[in-house]
Amino acid sequence: MAHLEDPRGRSAKRLMDTRLKDRPHLFLFHSEKWFAMGIVIAGLMAWEGGVRLGKISSLFFPAPSVILLTSIQLIMNGKLTTHLGITLWRVFLGFFLGGISGLILGLAMGWSRSLRMIVDPLIAAAHPVPKIAILPLIMILFGIGESSKIVVIAVATFFPMLINTVAGVRQIHPIHFEVAQNYGAGLNKILTRVIVPGSLPFVLTGARLALNMALLLAIAVELVSAQEGLGAMIWLAWQTLRTEELYVSLFVTAGLGVVFNFFLQRITLHLVPWQTEQRI
Repeated sequence: MAHLEDPRGRSAKRLMDTRLKDRPHLFLFHSEKWFAMGIVIAGLMAWEGGVRLGKISSLFFPAPSVILLTSIQLIMNGKLTTHLGITLWRVFLGFFLGGISGLILGLAMGWSRSLRMIVDPLIAAAHPVPKIAILPLIMILFGIGESSKIVVIAVATFFPMLINTVAGVRQIHPIHFEVAQNYGAGLNKILTRVIVPGSLPFVLTGARLALNMALLLAIAVELVSAQEGLGAMIWLAWQTLRTEELYVSLFVTAGLGVVFNFFLQRITLHLVPWQTEQRI
């Protein structure tokens, strides 16, 4: 009996082969991803074996299996989820306040040369100052409660969003503004049809930097002046030498960074497909 093959299967196979031929770097991308995962798995296995064989101190480097069991216990008793929820609330609230402020001022500075000349020296002076260093001053102004923590995070997220937004607006070619004005576009049309789309790749890059900065500052502030949150959990674990809980907190923080970046990459792929297509 002759072998029957689904023509749709042949079409799909030909389409996949064509895509791989046209874009061999897609295959390389997936290969690199699996290679990176293999390195991580091999490293964890070596870590586990080193602890079990007594070559690595379990006090300072508890086995990955112990860290995994500890994380499950912390999830079951609600301790990890409580601290994680508090940190996320601080991160997103500070990111929203600082990011929106930086976005609005960045659009205005990019559009107005006069405003940029006035504000840019102030930004240049304030940006290099470590934000955690101004926490005592902010605590004097806003108290020792949640407000001061949120303000520090918002200040930290303000600058990367502002700087990237200004750069995004300024890199738009002047001919786009001239064409829009020649067609009778008002300020609102220029803002929504020229400035926002043209600066969007830079704005999304600023959002990515600002969100990571918000997470960094949230952990730093919790280490210094909080009783709850992942940073406070890290500090308490260090004080009591419960290193497995310390590693759980660090891994969860690292995982948050990966999730944030993946989420913003998906948004960029959806909102700025032309830029992503150039990189593929």
